[in-house]
Amino acid sequence: MEEKILYLPLKKKWYEMIESGEKPEEYRENKLYWCKRLYKDGDWTTGEFKPYTHVVFTYGYTRRRMKWQIKKMLMKFGNPAWGAPTDKMVITIVLGERVE
Repeated sequence: MEEKILYLPLKKKWYEMIESGEKPEEYRENKLYWCKRLYKDGDWTTGEFKPYTHVVFTYGYTRRRMKWQIKKMLMKFGNPAWGAPTDKMVITIVLGERVE
């Protein structure tokens, strides 16, 4: 199967939490920009995400990076300690194994 990679820059805190294994998922707000980027046909009403297989996180816009398999993507209330808002659902990228 061909890899389809999603590239996401992160702030230091979130990058280090994912790198250490403390944070097993990443969040994105359910806004037009992310819907177009993550949902098939840019339409969140279908509930179908694009077939990304991996995510590459970068430490800001530096060359420091790490690659993870994506287990699944879904809409849910996230963990506020991991950066999710407390009052709304977010697009959640659940991470699998680290690659490379």
